[in-house]
Amino acid sequence: MNIPAPAIEARHLIKTYPGDVTALNGMDLTVEPGTVFGLLGPNGAGKSTTVKILTTLARPDSGEATVAGHDVLRHPDRVRRAIGVVAQHSGADPAATGRENLRLQGRLYGVTGAALGRRVDELLERFTLTEAAERPVKGYSGGMRRRLDVALGLVHRPEVLFLDEPTTGLDPQARSAMWEEIGRLAGEEGLTILLTTHYLEEADRLAERVAIVDRGRVVVAGTPDALKGELRGDAVHMELRQAVGDAGRTLLTGALRALPGVHEALVDGARISVRSDDGAASVPALLAALERAGVGVATATVARPSLDDVYLRYAGRRYSEADGPALVGGAR
Repeated sequence: MNIPAPAIEARHLIKTYPGDVTALNGMDLTVEPGTVFGLLGPNGAGKSTTVKILTTLARPDSGEATVAGHDVLRHPDRVRRAIGVVAQHSGADPAATGRENLRLQGRLYGVTGAALGRRVDELLERFTLTEAAERPVKGYSGGMRRRLDVALGLVHRPEVLFLDEPTTGLDPQARSAMWEEIGRLAGEEGLTILLTTHYLEEADRLAERVAIVDRGRVVVAGTPDALKGELRGDAVHMELRQAVGDAGRTLLTGALRALPGVHEALVDGARISVRSDDGAASVPALLAALERAGVGVATATVARPSLDDVYLRYAGRRYSEADGPALVGGAR
């Protein structure tokens, strides 16, 4: 049986910027054809730099990558013909109409005549933009502009579609509508979609597989359910009345891990995260242990494992606290 080649494959990508800024520090990635793959990480983790290299907009310092079977360094023109790209910021001409933008995009890729007209009409209808097709894009809402951006990336029927933070800045309703459309694209057209996002819920809902990126490299990859399933039991998160120092952190971590049914414990300033067989049943013992150590607890919550917990386990810090500089000078 022939095993199809990966739609996207990257090996040991390194990328630095002037000022000793390390954006990628050995990025490895494999995306199977016809799947939605989520590249998940906080701002500054290296997601956008990875997309720039895979879409031939940047060159790595070292490493190699192929997209749709084409080497991004040796055959960038072939890669460009095979991909669609929806960047973080809209590439549409705000003074032109939605239809004019789509027709121009098609002509740039060699789509002309009746075939172009049919494709433009099809995309306008698909993304519910038909009524706004003759209006200048500068009058579109944020959700409408984002739908047009995705339509622009699809005019030439690419094999691989890159969606770089596709719902950033959208309100909840527009974000939900975009999620539904991305799901339809993958299911109905069999596209390979690489989705970069810093929204945990977005990756969990849309991606068949995810790679969690931190400090310019992949720290863990797999299906969302499998990654969460590796974390046995429940997550117990506690907010302390005051932060503990390094010495207290070491003592508390040891004391909590020694409790029955507790598998992991991470003490980080004024927060404690514990992995337990039965979260609700373990709370009294956890509170008692902290009380004996003279540590006051403000709140305690119990939840099933989430991608936030996966990130905490493999990156050693909370996802919500990871935005900002990731490496020396900050990754991008």
